[in-house]
Amino acid sequence: MPLVRLDMVRGRSPDQVRAIADAVQEALVEALGIPAGDRFQIVTQHEPEEIIAQDAGLGFDRTSGIVIIQVFTQRGRDTADKQRLYRTLADRLERAGVAGEDLFLGYTENGPEDWSFGFGRAQYVDGDLAIPGRPPAGT
Repeated sequence: MPLVRLDMVRGRSPDQVRAIADAVQEALVEALGIPAGDRFQIVTQHEPEEIIAQDAGLGFDRTSGIVIIQVFTQRGRDTADKQRLYRTLADRLERAGVAGEDLFLGYTENGPEDWSFGFGRAQYVDGDLAIPGRPPAGT
């Protein structure tokens, strides 16, 4: 159940924003096996001067079409899983109109104790939710 933040420059239509958000969810489902209904996304649009994203010395220029994605999820996926996600994201976002040079991603992992879905409780720790990638309690 990743939490995903999507930051982009203001100016896309609501349909374009939704296509980008949908593409990110599709990539998570395909590459990491996230349940399709397990969707937590925050989309924020910024004025052009509020996003500064240079090329980090890689030799390409970004445009005002940049999309910065932050994925917060539970630890346990290996490098191959993460690289599959990066490739799948680039493919899905290209179909949604985001060029490869305009995709920037940060991937952060944490543990089951770091999540609360409401009511001031850690549902993974309390056993209300199965911890992704682990067998359910009692099996």
